[in-house]
Amino acid sequence: MISKTVFVLFTNLILVNCKDFASLSHLKPKASLGKQEDAAKDLYQRVLGPRAGEFVVKVQSNIGPKEKDTFLINTKEKYVEITGTTGVAAAMGLYYYLTNYCNCQITWGGRQMAIPSPLPKVEGGSVNITTNDKIRFFQNVCTVSYSSVWFKWADWEAYLDWMAMRGINMALAFTGQEAIFQRVYMGLGFTMKDLQDHFGGPAFLAWSRMGNMHGWGGPITQNWIDDQLILQHKILERMRSFGMIPVLPGFAGHVPEATILHYPTANVSRLRDWGHFNKTYCCNYLLDFNDPLFMKIAVRFIKEMENEFGVDHVYSVDTFNEMRPRSNSTEYLALSGRTIYKSLKEADSKAIWLMQGWLFIDGGFWKQPQIKALLTAVPQGEMIILDLYSEIIPIYTQTESYYGQPFIWCMLHDFGGTMELYGALKLINEGPFNGRAFPNSSMVGLGMTPEGIFQNEVVYEFFTENVWRKAPRDISTWISKYVLNRYGKTNKFIDLAWQYLKVTSAMFDRHNSW
Repeated sequence: MISKTVFVLFTNLILVNCKDFASLSHLKPKASLGKQEDAAKDLYQRVLGPRAGEFVVKVQSNIGPKEKDTFLINTKEKYVEITGTTGVAAAMGLYYYLTNYCNCQITWGGRQMAIPSPLPKVEGGSVNITTNDKIRFFQNVCTVSYSSVWFKWADWEAYLDWMAMRGINMALAFTGQEAIFQRVYMGLGFTMKDLQDHFGGPAFLAWSRMGNMHGWGGPITQNWIDDQLILQHKILERMRSFGMIPVLPGFAGHVPEATILHYPTANVSRLRDWGHFNKTYCCNYLLDFNDPLFMKIAVRFIKEMENEFGVDHVYSVDTFNEMRPRSNSTEYLALSGRTIYKSLKEADSKAIWLMQGWLFIDGGFWKQPQIKALLTAVPQGEMIILDLYSEIIPIYTQTESYYGQPFIWCMLHDFGGTMELYGALKLINEGPFNGRAFPNSSMVGLGMTPEGIFQNEVVYEFFTENVWRKAPRDISTWISKYVLNRYGKTNKFIDLAWQYLKVTSAMFDRHNSW
């Protein structure tokens, strides 16, 4: 049996040997260290209330390696000092201290914040933690429709605090994009009616944005478009102040039906039906990748977005999400990859394309030649793949680590915002380490990509510790600590109930079902 010491040494070797991509080195916080420190202080105040005065928070970039985040906790005579390399690292350090030393917990469902007084000391007087990966990603393109479509700023503020305390440093920021598309399309001669027929209603935007359908649940109103634009400014400002990298949308090629009226010579094709919508809402139009209008819209969209929000150089583009391409020709698929990449680079020379790997789940279409044609059409290191369902169906193992393109090991976990007792603690306990140890691994980060949130908090508390843990945990021991943090005290009957859940519920030992 391998000793714990040998396992830890082997794990550390894996972490050191994971492939670095110089092409991603420019992905870093935009905010100054001072601004990040101020943002972290404000988070401490929101989280701790009157106890915030017992903590000193600092942001110093030189306390850890450049491409990862580090936090340092020092317990002084009358206060606790937490220093992070970024605002996110400082927030992560706070949550580490609260959960490991104060037996507290903050989840989507509530807070257990019985912080001891005086504040507990850390062993040896200090603790120094560095993340395993450069990127810690969060959100799914569907999350907005299943969970956050009606969020006001107060909801987003709490949501972003939750992300920061879990070490998330890259997240989707899709709010307000309809205002940008509106400017671009109306500048090209489209009308508001054309766009209302194209955009889904607020609760269905996830699927109209991906080209799965159009118009359903609408029409979208100008007031809603304007309000979302204002909200996006607040979201981006807060994300950047923490040191997060927002992922903005790019143009995937899906266009309004009115394109054939305003641009009758445009080369367009119709996508297949998705979700059994009738002809009023289904079968969106896709611009041909060789059509000059594709590049015109794509570049204008990025430029308009840059003028409005600024950019952080990472763009999410999914042309074929749950939509089969019209051809399985490797030449056609390579053309799609080259065109999207070229459009991003023409608008932003530092652009990195972020793409979901979910489309490759469709093994009936996406064979090895098709996957390879799409991915290798983009220079290596210039795109990042979200291996969206790594805990159950990892695609990186079937594609030679995405043929060398950087990928993020993701836990999908939840489909459709369902509220069920399921998860895969054993798989997410070991999977990230397997991803890093995979031959010639191109793994650059961890991610959580649930379609819906506000459910199964235990799974997310467990997974987010993978950000810094150097080896898998004993799940039974971890569950007992989770119970202590959740309720603030030890109770053998509650602990026993959770241990029974571990062995009898799909939450712990089996994967989620559809």
